[in-house]
Amino acid sequence: MIRMLVPLLVFVGLVGLLLISLPTAEQRRQVASPLIGREVPNFSLPSLHDPSVSYSTSELRGQPFILNVWGSWCFSCRVEHPYITRLGQEAGIPLVGFNWRDEREDALTWLGRFGDAWTFHMVDEEGRAAIDLGVYGAPETFLIDHRGIIRHKHIGPVDQVSFDDLMRRINDMRLEADA
Repeated sequence: MIRMLVPLLVFVGLVGLLLISLPTAEQRRQVASPLIGREVPNFSLPSLHDPSVSYSTSELRGQPFILNVWGSWCFSCRVEHPYITRLGQEAGIPLVGFNWRDEREDALTWLGRFGDAWTFHMVDEEGRAAIDLGVYGAPETFLIDHRGIIRHKHIGPVDQVSFDDLMRRINDMRLEADA
């Protein structure tokens, strides 16, 4: 009888170890980026509102900023929009929209419908700059310090918990820049 229970106990033990080692939803969202602690890649992209104007990440050096990857096709971007709007209002640093793999007219219509909280928008129609940033999907939000170093990457929609975390990290970046 005991011989028959041993395989069952081993199986139950292995299943228990598997369940303990599975990451939580929040842990899956916090994928370590190899760019954390490194300079944000330098790229120049056209403006969403005026394609004859370009913006470059090098122009933003000297001040911390938030880079938010979004697209009009992205349902989660709509879900996070109230929190992104709050970031734009409360963070006290530029909130740069990184419109990714989108049609210009669709993006402008989306902004007209839901509001434009961003300081300005860069457009990456083909997704090449996103590859340099290590973008997995939209939405993603990066915090870049005054030296142009990527300090944090949030994958997925910003919610109240991640909003609070981003605000804390922004305040820490400000204190560090002032020191």
